[in-house]
Amino acid sequence: QVQLVESGGGLVQAGGSLRLSCVASGSIFRIHAMGWFRQAPGKQRELVAVENSGGSTNYLDSVKGRFTMTRDNAKNTAYLQMNSLKPEDTAVYHCNAGLQTQRGGVIKYDYWGQGTQVTVSS
Repeated sequence: QVQLVESGGGLVQAGGSLRLSCVASGSIFRIHAMGWFRQAPGKQRELVAVENSGGSTNYLDSVKGRFTMTRDNAKNTAYLQMNSLKPEDTAVYHCNAGLQTQRGGVIKYDYWGQGTQVTVSS
């Protein structure tokens, strides 16, 4: 019904940049918030960046000043600009959305993309 598709991952050297995109499609009335998470093999999933109810964005401490999340509401698309990448940023990055599927419906935050691989070499 609702799909989130990430793109933009790849292999980059330390210090380089990547821009991830997440496009939401399907039965969407309104997206209220979007976020980015990441998970390395055998490690806990981390919240990278998420919009809060006040309209600002909360970032993982280790990415503050390097990563910036933006959203284009008209395109139902979120972006994650990643600069000054480090090998520790290597992970699969997943997009998350909180949205209504119809007018007056509840807001659910259980929508996830398939992930895009980011690999940073030293």
